[in-house]
Amino acid sequence: MAFTLATWNINSVRLREDIVAQLMRDEAPDVLCLQECKSPVEKIPQEQFQALGYTHMVARGQKGYNGVAIFSKIPMVEAGAEDYANLGHARHIAGTLENGVTVHNFYVPAGGDVADREVNEKFGQKLDYLNDMRDAFHKNAPQKSILVGDLNIAPREDDVWDHKKLLKVVSHTPVEVEALAEVQDVGRWVDVTRTDIPYGKLYSWWSYRARDWDAADKGRRLDHVWATPDIAGAAHGSRVLRDARGWEKPSDHAPVFATFDL
Repeated sequence: MAFTLATWNINSVRLREDIVAQLMRDEAPDVLCLQECKSPVEKIPQEQFQALGYTHMVARGQKGYNGVAIFSKIPMVEAGAEDYANLGHARHIAGTLENGVTVHNFYVPAGGDVADREVNEKFGQKLDYLNDMRDAFHKNAPQKSILVGDLNIAPREDDVWDHKKLLKVVSHTPVEVEALAEVQDVGRWVDVTRTDIPYGKLYSWWSYRARDWDAADKGRRLDHVWATPDIAGAAHGSRVLRDARGWEKPSDHAPVFATFDL
């Protein structure tokens, strides 16, 4: 069974319902994971998505903030949701597809503007969240699983537009990169995107502050697709749909895709 999965921080699913539908029509991933939905679950606009074949959904939501959802053409049942770091935020949802693959959809806290937990509570929450993820995967080793989402960290030097300039900028600091590496290592997660695209600059996020984001190209790879070793070898076709950053009323993130032949 082959299926294609996409992950996208949509920055309000209700505000950007039309471009979600555009992605569903034009690219037709079998599974679409959204983050930062900013909507209670009952107000997620499902009618148009269902008409496009996405008849299965698992989600966690809250008004105005956070929120994660998985839409699937493939039959799927909820596999749980965790409140890491006890923040009370809707930042994780998991669904198991009929082929037995469990998809974890994460929205890791951004961490604020100052990379110091002593003066910035949000940065401390981010590190605590990552530590809880690490401990959870250490306690229960994931199998036949895919982890996707806006992890809010660009780990590699070529995942940012300027490594040296961003070393002290939240999302690329050494302490965050190390924390994310611990999550990845303990779960034996394989970075599918970088396995398929091992070399070169690669971004999935460009700031709204850039007047011409495309020409400036000051991006970061904050959105990730990982898989456990038992299925990572079946992954291929990874890509970032950069053009979506330029759609009407865009998110500041672009969708990231991968295909799995299982």
